[in-house]
Amino acid sequence: VCRFDMGKRSRQRQKNQTAGRDSRDNAGWGAGYADIVKENKLFEHYYKEQGLVPDGEFEHFMEAMREPLPATIRITGYKSHAKEILHCLKDKYFKDILELEIDGQTIEAPQPLSWYPDEQAWHTNMSRKIIRKSPLLEKFHQFLVSETESGNISRQEAVSMIPPLLLKIEPHHKVKSLRSMWHLLNLSSFFEFLYHPEGFVIANDVDNKRCYLLVHQAKRLNSPCIMVVNHDASCIPTLNINVDGKKGILFYDRILCDVPCSGDGTMRKNIDVWKKWTTSNSLHLHGLQLRIAVRGVEQLAVGGRMVYSTCSLNPIEDEAVIASLLEKSEGALELADCTADLPGLKWMPGVTSWKLMTKEGQWYSDWSEVPSSRHTQIRPTMFPPKDPEKLISMQLERCMRILPHHQNTGGFFVAVLVKKAPMPWNKRYPKVFPHPFPLPPSAPLPLCILHLFSGAEPEGEGDSKEQEKSPNGTSLAQETPTLQEGICGPPASKKMRLFGYKEDPFVFLTEEDPVFTTIQSFYDLSPDFPKLNVLTRTHEGKKRHLYMVSKELRNVLLNNSERIKVINTGVKVWSRNSDGEEFGCAFRLAQEGIYTLQPYIRSRIIRVSVEDIKVLLTQENPFLSKLQDDAHAQAKKICMGSIVLKYIPNPDNPAEPQCPIQLCGWRGKTSIRAFVPRNERFHYLRMLGVEVFREKQGLGQKRKDEGEAGMEKDTEEANAGENEEQMDSENGGENF
Repeated sequence: VCRFDMGKRSRQRQKNQTAGRDSRDNAGWGAGYADIVKENKLFEHYYKEQGLVPDGEFEHFMEAMREPLPATIRITGYKSHAKEILHCLKDKYFKDILELEIDGQTIEAPQPLSWYPDEQAWHTNMSRKIIRKSPLLEKFHQFLVSETESGNISRQEAVSMIPPLLLKIEPHHKVKSLRSMWHLLNLSSFFEFLYHPEGFVIANDVDNKRCYLLVHQAKRLNSPCIMVVNHDASCIPTLNINVDGKKGILFYDRILCDVPCSGDGTMRKNIDVWKKWTTSNSLHLHGLQLRIAVRGVEQLAVGGRMVYSTCSLNPIEDEAVIASLLEKSEGALELADCTADLPGLKWMPGVTSWKLMTKEGQWYSDWSEVPSSRHTQIRPTMFPPKDPEKLISMQLERCMRILPHHQNTGGFFVAVLVKKAPMPWNKRYPKVFPHPFPLPPSAPLPLCILHLFSGAEPEGEGDSKEQEKSPNGTSLAQETPTLQEGICGPPASKKMRLFGYKEDPFVFLTEEDPVFTTIQSFYDLSPDFPKLNVLTRTHEGKKRHLYMVSKELRNVLLNNSERIKVINTGVKVWSRNSDGEEFGCAFRLAQEGIYTLQPYIRSRIIRVSVEDIKVLLTQENPFLSKLQDDAHAQAKKICMGSIVLKYIPNPDNPAEPQCPIQLCGWRGKTSIRAFVPRNERFHYLRMLGVEVFREKQGLGQKRKDEGEAGMEKDTEEANAGENEEQMDSENGGENF
């Protein structure tokens, strides 16, 4: 959902909104919306005049806008895990939905989105409310919630799945999301570079509270290659980086520019947009959208791609921004032809003519028609270019507008820009150096990942202290506010501001740090373990948690501590035990970092079977003898303390899961247990064919009661075994 209310809401307003939501939820499906009529004459008049909907289809367009949005889900996670989840969906849950009738409505069989690869995205005519409220769909609902909390499934609007596919991300890419990371979190190819040493994602949001929601979502990915920052996207700072002692600027291969918008493409799910929609919204947002887009292409590497998207159908927020951006670039940018990229997706090409309308109904087709009294509200960049040849050269028809009635979706706009050269207001073209970190032989060389400058202060595009001089001696930034029509220049400089709360520091450990003394020997870490990439979040006292980041994110953190506000980065790999020293090591393994850390661990690994995992995930503290002979023999050779439980798939037995599974565990005196959050337990059990279903009162309490009644507890495990799900409160899910 794109939010255009960027300010703080009063407590009373929040209270009223909360009360309204509660009353709707308690009243039943659709209650509370009776006073919102899905009619807006100004909206209909505006879009009829713009001619964005093909002839004879406008009534179908409006009918679709009034219908509830169908439920769509996306399978996420690693490819092998994603295949297992897809198999589970098809065989266990979709079959139960076939020919189901609820309140006189026949539920159609879920269908894969035709344009999304590998059947990883599905839609059904069930609304979100039906899935949540129907007792007949309780198992399916629990499955969705549980897998969402584990990060393996996401409920996301179908059109929001489009931008990451058009990014064409490769494992070695540097990716920035200028406003949020919702799209990227659900990109299947995104997971290919979650552990690639060269690739990373920096996700930004101007709203501090939404940043913490981003952190919550990113933690599900358990990757050392993600950073969440908190900045105004229109003036997000350029990042410094050191390569062989030289100071340079980090440019990004891919940028997702998801800008705030009026959101009229979301009317099917955001009912109040019907009442609030007016043309003033787009006029107020156009300038901000353009500034964010300009800042994005400034930080894009030459040869890189930026995807600009909105959930608005309005040309003022869509083609007008793209046309202005292309005009400013003077040939440095071009629109990519995406015709063949998403076969099966129906979309309308971008338009080359549009006009403005005020909320009073006054139309303007050209800037020359706008009275001076309106010049503060209406800007020249909101109109199509006058020069016919220039308009043709922009190829605005390469933009993509998705209309709701064509494939039963929301409304959406997306455009892909490729950077062919530096932006024209550079002080001088940067010298391009080879990529500083060796890539695997199979990986293509990234295009201009880093542009290194000589001189003490990097001079990024639109970010230099000494602006490019114009012929009359003044800086282009100074000229920008008074530029005449058709004159190109950089955006006006804007002072960087830091938002939100003060964060704990990121403190990197040295190779000689005392914590590595016992960790190294206890887990027999391999010599290539990157100790310098381990960090903690405090300067004082004992280190409670240890995190890991990728090599390049470490470079970014060390060189930009005063330039950016980092909310979160890295993945937790170790946590301190309360009395861990008596077991040989003060730090136990953390489940979220096990896939990052395990390749470096050479001891304390127990290879387990499917039956072993079932025992470990369904019994609280099973005796060692409950394990099968092979795992039992391995466990007896390992002393007490933290362990890795590793399942390796057998390709000769297709009935078993064909994806590797790694779990953190604890080897006690006479028993063994898995330290796995509840929803991850459910996830793995489902993959093993175990039916997981909880009654309304909640399975968590039921399991706890059963466990307390008959489980064996070792004293040392009670001290050392802090339950992972209690320690980490990050496992909240999207509310289906």
